[in-house]
Amino acid sequence: MSDTPLKLLNRVFGYPAFRGQQQAIIEQVAGGGDALVLMPTGGGKSLCYQIPALLREGCAVVVSPLIALMHDQVAALQELGIAAAYLNSSLDGAAAMQVEREFVTGQLKLLYVAPERLLTPRFQSLLEQARLALFAIDEAHCVSQWGHDFRPEYLGLSALHERFPEVPRIALTATADAATRAEIVERLDLHEAQVFAASFDRPNIRYRISEKSDPRRQLLAFLDEHAGEAGIVYCSTRKKVEETAEALVQAGYTALAYHGGMDNDTRRRHQERFLREDGVIMVATLAFGMGIDKPDVRFVAHLDLPRSVEGYYQETGRAGRDGEPAEAWMAWGLQDVVTQRRFIDEGEAEDTHKRIGHAKLDALVGLCEAASCRRVALLSYFGEASQPCGNCDVCLNPPTLWDGTEAAQKLLSTVYRTGQRFGAGHVIDVLLGKTTEKIDRFGHNQLSVFGIGASQSDKVWRAVLRQLVVRGLLEVDHTAYGALKLTQAAKPVLKGEETVMLRAIEARPARKKSRLAPSSGAGVHDDEDPLFLSLRAWRRETANEKGVPAYVILHDATLREIAARRPATLAELGEIPGLGAKKLEAYGEDVLGVVAEG
Repeated sequence: MSDTPLKLLNRVFGYPAFRGQQQAIIEQVAGGGDALVLMPTGGGKSLCYQIPALLREGCAVVVSPLIALMHDQVAALQELGIAAAYLNSSLDGAAAMQVEREFVTGQLKLLYVAPERLLTPRFQSLLEQARLALFAIDEAHCVSQWGHDFRPEYLGLSALHERFPEVPRIALTATADAATRAEIVERLDLHEAQVFAASFDRPNIRYRISEKSDPRRQLLAFLDEHAGEAGIVYCSTRKKVEETAEALVQAGYTALAYHGGMDNDTRRRHQERFLREDGVIMVATLAFGMGIDKPDVRFVAHLDLPRSVEGYYQETGRAGRDGEPAEAWMAWGLQDVVTQRRFIDEGEAEDTHKRIGHAKLDALVGLCEAASCRRVALLSYFGEASQPCGNCDVCLNPPTLWDGTEAAQKLLSTVYRTGQRFGAGHVIDVLLGKTTEKIDRFGHNQLSVFGIGASQSDKVWRAVLRQLVVRGLLEVDHTAYGALKLTQAAKPVLKGEETVMLRAIEARPARKKSRLAPSSGAGVHDDEDPLFLSLRAWRRETANEKGVPAYVILHDATLREIAARRPATLAELGEIPGLGAKKLEAYGEDVLGVVAEG
């Protein structure tokens, strides 16, 4: 090899040094070994197979589940002067044939394909004819039936090792708990692979989780802190996606909807606008996001509870890929938990999967109810020890705890005395001593528990009830119209043998609109900097001419560094990270012209 990994990183990609375990991973794969890479979004996973592809003879075949990701990655590689292509349904017959010829005749260094295509007899025949550098399996967690994003077609990828045992493989994922990791190894036959597990910490992301009160109002208050910035808002249903997107448009935001019920052309247009325009908010179901390579997403908001901690981590990880400050905000409530548990219980999965589903949901609810650092709780789920971060809502505004033992006893007793047949609303009405038709009809105004909770508000009792459900003292019977029932864990509390500490409901002051503190980069971190804005305008025009997302030209971090240093020569410009030789040649003079005018 005439080139070294570091030389390629400098010359082609324009970066002075590797981060974390990148170099060790690259050397493992470039040397012909297999690797399983667990690295957070934004950690530089792509370089871990792109540089070995350039170092080894032949073409690297990259298995990717999403067309949009293939397009963006190939566009970015071509901008760097690397011979890359994709094979997917967006190509017509003639274009696909041309890519196949380039692959077989050795003209490509990287070829991106979907797992479904890779396993077809036609593509297997092409593999036999081509010189193969390596196989890269992106989003490898999709192979796990215990994971949050199982894709059955990934199960066939073990055939790669069987048919081409001499070709090294690298499997990569940004999220996997212990069970998922084990299944990746088993399903892909990576028993001999070296495992590289980077820290799952994303220190540039601030985590905030709020109790639902008025979700639409809460979302608008959050978005007011991120005016003009790109972000994603996740909703659980298609209807809610459309209603939320319309509400944001009416509030003056550039918002687009994205869900599986839309036609392909509309989804594609909305995704392209999100990727290529500044300040667009995508309101979406979970169908949107995996593989989205947009680095300047400044926030991810959840209006509903995700399915698991892995799902939450994966979705929030789409913010701040560029390493700049970003926020992950979520509003959740008891109804979210009840709905998720009903989906699990009523699903067709076998009992083992249902138990795992409940355990994953319980872990996520535990994160929501955390009375200490969110980041510590999040990282501990992935088996990583850490210290309080000082940058999540709990660290910044520690919750007040109170001895809720007596309140818990009152609520549990009311559930018991009313026969464990009624839902939350009726139980709380009894506690508060309300006069309703239902209470009169069942004679619950004659019970000893009627009105024993009148000293507290409806809001407080709902918070107590939610925390008792989360702690497993109460359960919701979906087969009995949401009736509350006591569990075995409630007995020692009722007997006074256990103390129950609860989070207090706090009326938090309205947050003033303010930017997050910068995590890195040049001293100037102000999007009002005239030169930075001029550079972005130039980049936007250049990207439009080329028909690619703006970040494929240059990242915001690179533009900020240029604005801070104000280089006057190509040599000075070449010292800025993110400007490899090809980009310096293509854009150097134009950038220097913008700097000179600014």
